Amino acid sequence: MARGNGGIIGKTNQTSFGKDTVTTKTSSGSIALQTGTRIIDSLIIAGGGSGGAAAGGGGGAGGYRDIRSIPVGGGTLNVTIGAGGAGSPAPGSTAGSDSLICGVCGASSTGGGKNAGAGGSGGGSPGSALATNPGGAGNAGGYSPPEGNPGGKSAGEAFDPGPTGFRAAGGGGGGAGCAGANGVDGNPSGTPSVGGNGGAGTSTPYYDCTVRAGGGGAGSYASGVPGSGGPGGGGDGNPTGTGPTGTGSPGTANTGGGGGGGRHPGGFSTNGGNGGSGIIIVKELNKASGVWSMKSQFSSQQQGTWPDGSVNFGQVFDYLVIAGGGGGGPSYTSGGGGAGGLLTSFPGGTKLNLDSGVYTITVGAGGSAGSNGNPSTFSTITSTGGGTSNAPGGSGGGADSVGGSGVTNPGGSAIPGQGNPGGTSTKYGPNCGFAGSGGGGAAAAGSNSPGPAPAGSARPGASGGSGSSNSITGSSITYAGGGGGGGWCACGTPVSDNGGPGGSGGGGRGAGASSIGGAAVAGTANTGGGGGGSAKCNPSGAGKAGGSGIVIVRAPSARTFAVSPGTNTTSSTPGGCKVATFTVSGSLTIS
Repeated sequence: MARGNGGIIGKTNQTSFGKDTVTTKTSSGSIALQTGTRIIDSLIIAGGGSGGAAAGGGGGAGGYRDIRSIPVGGGTLNVTIGAGGAGSPAPGSTAGSDSLICGVCGASSTGGGKNAGAGGSGGGSPGSALATNPGGAGNAGGYSPPEGNPGGKSAGEAFDPGPTGFRAAGGGGGGAGCAGANGVDGNPSGTPSVGGNGGAGTSTPYYDCTVRAGGGGAGSYASGVPGSGGPGGGGDGNPTGTGPTGTGSPGTANTGGGGGGGRHPGGFSTNGGNGGSGIIIVKELNKASGVWSMKSQFSSQQQGTWPDGSVNFGQVFDYLVIAGGGGGGPSYTSGGGGAGGLLTSFPGGTKLNLDSGVYTITVGAGGSAGSNGNPSTFSTITSTGGGTSNAPGGSGGGADSVGGSGVTNPGGSAIPGQGNPGGTSTKYGPNCGFAGSGGGGAAAAGSNSPGPAPAGSARPGASGGSGSSNSITGSSITYAGGGGGGGWCACGTPVSDNGGPGGSGGGGRGAGASSIGGAAVAGTANTGGGGGGSAKCNPSGAGKAGGSGIVIVRAPSARTFAVSPGTNTTSSTPGGCKVATFTVSGSLTIS
């Protein structure tokens, strides 16, 4: 008997041509699916619960669900990202909100539990001076496998608190990876109570290797030790202070981490920390298993969507692309170089979807004194070199001291989304102090030149703007600091080194004024840091070069990287993701 599959007898399985496109949603909205998508995988994490006030328990992490082979009808998916619970005064605490893919049966996770409340992961129990109480239950949605774990027990005492005050402590909030730790009671001899640590979160290298859904650490009484938040965005219990400063730390946004418990500093209740918001990651599958009609197969091959294994359609990749830093101004008293432009998808930006193949990587060189840095590139991503003194760039260079009395020199402008502008300088008279301003950094603008100064007095150079930290390699490293401005001399009067400090992340120090001032410092290699500016009256006061850039690419563990030349390296993060680091230009082979 002829069948609807072209006459072939057998089971016809559902197909999907989503090109393995990955979309990350950090706020509620919609996802436009590929035309042929019929099956998705999704990681759905709800908002974390808030920590409790006044020696409160840690907030439970939002439910963590990795759901595979979800049938969809194509078109658009509407998603809701659960908010974290809001911290409030005692005895208040708030559960996190659910995350879900609207209209798709079972595609949801449960908000994290409040103090002693059930949730995706349960909230830790609040500390009590008279009792020990259990934490909230996890897996409130009743899913298999479970979406989370229970919160920890509180510690209490049934005897006089003694000279150190009450010694009760809360339990840690549950995390996706394990339960929250129990609080530990003190004793009359003065041993402090200890709040329970939040339960650890977990990661799924299939998506992006990021650890999420850690439980919040518990608070304690004034004499006690608070608990630490669980890895994966859990907030710490607050360790010090009275009044508002005793509030627990919040869970990290878009991790579903639980908020930390507030401290009880004696007669004054403080809020627990807010829970972290959730996140949804959707992967549109390329799948063609089962029995196919020849007509359907031929049509898919013509469209280039037939998944024959020769191409990894649209695999998700994170990147960090930093250009070369600008050189400091070359002469007189000048501004520091701006940092190289910094572009990254990690941890929360738009990732690249790439096929297998060979990709050319360009690592931009730092600019020499008086020159802009050079761009760095990977695939469609290009970051702009940092500006030299007065010049625009990825981050702008700091202003110099050229001009007559009353002249204000603006710093160089920055490329939006890549860095910040350099600082400004104003000259107040022919012999009045006018030092170089700082070059812009990835996280902050360069500082303005100080002034005015009395005639004949020295002025220090301004600081370079701070760089930005990033942990795409698995370790937190700061990149792209601005160069410091050169110092102004006191009309021949010797002064100590007064060059402006370079910004954190490889920015070079500016030169100090006069013959005993220090030389300028180049930006650090492979950070994109700006070079230090020059200084008048210093024979060694010339500006210095910017630091070279860097390109880093990160992918799930299933991918294989090969790099050339051999000075570039490959490695793995603690979560199993593959990392390719380029300190010089070369090529990256993805398979």
